[in-house]
Amino acid sequence: MVPINSESIKHLDWAKGDGLLPAIVQHASDGRVLMLGYMNAEALDQTRTSARVTFFSRSKQRLWTKGETSGHSLELVELLVDCDADTILVKAIPHGPTCHLGTTTCFGDTPAPGVGFLAQLAAVIADRAQAGGAESYTARLLGTGVKRCAQKVGEEGVEVALAALAGNREELAEEAADLLFHLLVCLQAADVGLDEVMAVLRQRHQPKAE
Repeated sequence: MVPINSESIKHLDWAKGDGLLPAIVQHASDGRVLMLGYMNAEALDQTRTSARVTFFSRSKQRLWTKGETSGHSLELVELLVDCDADTILVKAIPHGPTCHLGTTTCFGDTPAPGVGFLAQLAAVIADRAQAGGAESYTARLLGTGVKRCAQKVGEEGVEVALAALAGNREELAEEAADLLFHLLVCLQAADVGLDEVMAVLRQRHQPKAE
């Protein structure tokens, strides 16, 4: 995959699709495939300049910006092109359901794959923080402040260690899930994004120059 910029855009193979290229939209945070649309050169240009994902509607024969009627827009994060220069990957943050049927993606309300679910869970925790409410354990915990959230991480960490030493696989998985959840809550309370943590991990695992 190559980022789409002023140089790589010159090599896009518009002729292969009669002026249209398929555009796969992927959730920039959790990796879910949200939808498939098509772009012509004008739609791509408008997407780049407005930072709102815009397609070419084959049925209406015009440009349409996602969310122009529903309000459920796609905020552009990154544009990539594949090795054959005939397919666009759009990484975006959805604001509301992507599908016109009301589901998160056009493939249903599918959970994020693998570790991408952590980003999905972090988003839910952020929503709980905004909504508040005594009925939500997450909101109540966040309401106690960073100190209590940090204490919970410590408590859950001990539980993980004990389960590991006991050799109980099921218990270890459950305690590890509790630890990850409370770590995400602590990050939210401290206003540190999961993406910041992931950026540190990626940087640490970059090949070192000799």
